[in-house]
Amino acid sequence: MQLNLKRPLLFFDIESTGLNVASDRIVEISMVKVYPDGSRDTRTRRINPTIHIPEAAQAVHGISDEDVKDCPTFAQLAKSMYEFMEGCDIAGYNSINFDIPMLTEEFMRVGIDPHFRERNLVDVQVIFYKKEPRTLSGAYKFYCDKNLEDAHTAQADTMATLEVLEAQLDRYPDLVNDVAELAKFTCRERMLDYAGRIVLDDHDRPVFNFGKHKGRPVMDVLATERSYYDWMMNGDFTQDTKQVLTKIFLDSKFGK
Repeated sequence: MQLNLKRPLLFFDIESTGLNVASDRIVEISMVKVYPDGSRDTRTRRINPTIHIPEAAQAVHGISDEDVKDCPTFAQLAKSMYEFMEGCDIAGYNSINFDIPMLTEEFMRVGIDPHFRERNLVDVQVIFYKKEPRTLSGAYKFYCDKNLEDAHTAQADTMATLEVLEAQLDRYPDLVNDVAELAKFTCRERMLDYAGRIVLDDHDRPVFNFGKHKGRPVMDVLATERSYYDWMMNGDFTQDTKQVLTKIFLDSKFGK
């Protein structure tokens, strides 16, 4: 089934130096922009992460330090990448948990806010897990009856994700062929930051979702323990989490 689009939908997948969103870096990104008329524009770039690619990561995606030593850094690609993504809704596989937070951190390190929360975010993995829990390779075999060749290369995974979503729309008549509805179906609406450190409780209040203050309203903690804010701002938390925390802090301070 061809996607029913009101504006471009950009599928993307990244390979990285590891799984720590705050400290690891992207080494490869592939993007497929699907336009409302069905046409597609594909871009794949390898990126010099400026840090060592651990052997464990190399074993997954096969990209070594030597492979990317002459490639551009993210800072050199950021402006053109942001322009390519501008005006698009975003889709991926496990993207809400990993790819979007990782890409957000890379953009924020070079002073760009990608404003992903203003887009419709469709996570094909969430659809898959709600309907048929499996891996991407399993999803590709289940929905498309194909074996995923070159798994864990960004382009192969990106193209497979696109095909899986089209097949999901064919398979499930109750799945609405509309990006906004797909975003609602796949997103975790109670999370305020991508890392899930701050969430909304049943009363729509921001509460901490980790550590000694787990379950406590953020504003209550900040009102009685200002040092906790300073600890988080200086700690190994993502820039996105720090930005969300700061907004809550300023809103409470100035009564917004």
